[in-house]
Amino acid sequence: MKTKILFPESVLKPIKRFLHLEEKRLEERKKILNDDDPFSDTGRVDDNSPDADAAEQFGHARIEAMRKEIDRRLIEIRKALTKIKIGRYGICEKCGQMIDTDRLMIKPEATLCVKCEKEKEK
Repeated sequence: MKTKILFPESVLKPIKRFLHLEEKRLEERKKILNDDDPFSDTGRVDDNSPDADAAEQFGHARIEAMRKEIDRRLIEIRKALTKIKIGRYGICEKCGQMIDTDRLMIKPEATLCVKCEKEKEK
């Protein structure tokens, strides 16, 4: 049977605030990256030199990798916010035990306890 652990609102409120702020920060960072993507520059088609093309390819690949990392983090944050809403926050998805509060303070979007995380990494 999975454990039902409800954190008091006084604990959840600052976590929710932090997660919402982090979500907003990441969304803003993603918009900046979209603007910085060389592929979004319509004037780039005027310069067909191999150097410019290579620089654009590299710049686009770098920004795409950063965007994917931001998307991954946004999913984790939204998942944590949903877990708070449904009363499942701080419970390991694998074993059902409480995730150590020290771990949650470092990574509020954690979904696995340390033991299960280590097993996953093997």
